[in-house]
Amino acid sequence: MNLGLAAAQTERNVAVQTTDGFRLTIDRGPNWLFVKLRPRARFARDIPLIADQLWSVASRHFIYRVVLELEELDTLPANMIEQLVLLQERLAGCGGALRICGLSNECVEVLREHHLEAALPNHATRQAAVLGGDLMELRARLKQIISDAAADDSDPALAAFAPRHEPCLQ
Repeated sequence: MNLGLAAAQTERNVAVQTTDGFRLTIDRGPNWLFVKLRPRARFARDIPLIADQLWSVASRHFIYRVVLELEELDTLPANMIEQLVLLQERLAGCGGALRICGLSNECVEVLREHHLEAALPNHATRQAAVLGGDLMELRARLKQIISDAAADDSDPALAAFAPRHEPCLQ
């Protein structure tokens, strides 16, 4: 057995726990907790304590930056949205953050209807959630600047920079 592979496998902390209406898969990364919410067979529309339960998980790990992976949610009930807002406020109060990823188009539309798409933006992946929208916007802006410089040859240094560093901006 390869010792390096065995060590890498033991470093990853994954826990599974059950809560009202959900199974939680918790993966601890550096400075972030990744929590996948998996609705149980009888997913309850009434979710009174999910914020408390997720807060408890974050507190036990002493990590207050949480990415919720929600790709298995088909619906986003109003009381679930309230719980997400409550959790976000608690985490922010400790200098933490709540990011969500994997929401279906229908669930994103529900957030939009509640005017929360800016407060709880949906990210495509956990990596995008950790990096946040600012980095994505910066990459897009850099691509545009490089493209404009290459098109009009106004800055030879930037034009020379572009081909070498374009893959880094993908």
